[in-house]
Amino acid sequence: MAKDGTSRGGARAGAGRKKKDLTDRILEGKTASIINLPEAPELEGVQMPEIKSFMTDEQRMGSLCAAEIYQETWQWLRDRGVLNIVNPQLIEQYAMSAARWIQLEQITSEYGFISKHPTTGAAIASPFVSMAQAYNKQTQQLWYQIFQLVKENCSTPFSGTPQDDVMERLLSECGY
Repeated sequence: MAKDGTSRGGARAGAGRKKKDLTDRILEGKTASIINLPEAPELEGVQMPEIKSFMTDEQRMGSLCAAEIYQETWQWLRDRGVLNIVNPQLIEQYAMSAARWIQLEQITSEYGFISKHPTTGAAIASPFVSMAQAYNKQTQQLWYQIFQLVKENCSTPFSGTPQDDVMERLLSECGY
């Protein structure tokens, strides 16, 4: 404690050994601090909630595939048994952000990388490119949040992600 009565110093945020994934701890035979709960009653399968209208609304420029991304991500999380851990709003934000990124990439493919300045008429970099980069960054950050929850709480090994499908969709729509 400093002379003025404030606490300073201490461990830095993020310092120390990184936490291992649940599957890695189980494979190594270590205790994975799994809570043994009493046997659950028979339950019916969880149905996917209704997709919100803003994910399917008509767009001015290009189509929006947020509903498809939401469904794929929801199914992927359900298959791994971690659907109850991930906040549904986080899935919606991820789906919308990924769909906007795809939409902006399609617009960039259609109109190109160069645009006309509104007042001078000179050639400038297309604003769609920088918007696409911003949405791509946001999409990655949201996906890392979702994937971190899956890594820490999924007790079975898995491979592949819904993002693989997003990249395939983007490349197929661009003609690759």
